[in-house]
Formats: sequence, structure tokens, C-alpha cells
Amino acid sequence: MTDNGADVTQGVRTNVNHGAQAYSRLDISTAVESANSQQLVKLMLDGALARLIRAKGCINHRDIEGRNDALTTALGIIGALQGCLDHERGGSLAANLDGLYDYMQRRLFRANIDSDLAAIDEVVDLVRTLKEAWDALDETPVQRGAVSLSR
Repeated sequence: MTDNGADVTQGVRTNVNHGAQAYSRLDISTAVESANSQQLVKLMLDGALARLIRAKGCINHRDIEGRNDALTTALGIIGALQGCLDHERGGSLAANLDGLYDYMQRRLFRANIDSDLAAIDEVVDLVRTLKEAWDALDETPVQRGAVSLSR
């Protein structure tokens, strides 16, 4: 006789995980749909941070595929942020951000090849600094224009 209890438990666990993932996607989708440009940038920075932290965990657990997936997604987010820069309206701020995003991407490419935790930590610090700057915009009225997201 085989014990189907383990199969049932695994099936329930799988369904719960799929449900939680679907809810998470719905929650993120709702946040994105209702966000303005500033909020979208902050959501993207949060997403990049989450992927970078995941990549560090994957490196510590020798999960090469997970590391690659997390860093590839973080690179995509940073690339999207870079692609949103409005150089005409953003002037030197847009140019500086462009250089910073380029630098972060180069560090993460290297980190992915070398499993370099220090490089990821450096980019985490840079992304957190950017996130703090975007959060500070909520507190002070500033003339915006360096980033323009079309929806």
C-alpha cells in the first residue's frame, strides 16, 4: 500500500503557493495600474532591491539558476529605468542617472559571472540611495522632468 497523504499534502501546498503567487501578481498589477510616474519608479526600485537580495541568497545557497534569474530581472529593471530618462527635460540630472544606471548594470553583469556579493551589495546601496531620494520627493515639491514614463 502506498501512502497518498504525502501526495495530497504536496498538492495542497502547491495549490496554496500558486494562489499566493497569483495574489501577489494581482496586488502588484493593481499597484502599477494606479501608480503615477513617481510611484512607478519607486515600485521599480523596490523590485530591483528585492531581486538583488534574492540573488545574494541564491549565491549563498549555490543556486546558480536562481542567481542568474534574479540578477537578469534586476538588470532589466535598471535598464527600463535608464530607458525612461528624458534627457531633453532632465539635463544633467538625467545624464548623471544614465551614467549611474550604466555603472550598476556593469557591476551586476560582473556579479553574475563571478557570484560577487560585494558588487551586489554596492548596487543595493546605490539603489537604496536612489529610493530614498525618490521617497524624499513626496515630502518636498520639486520640479520634475528627468524621468518620463509613458502609460
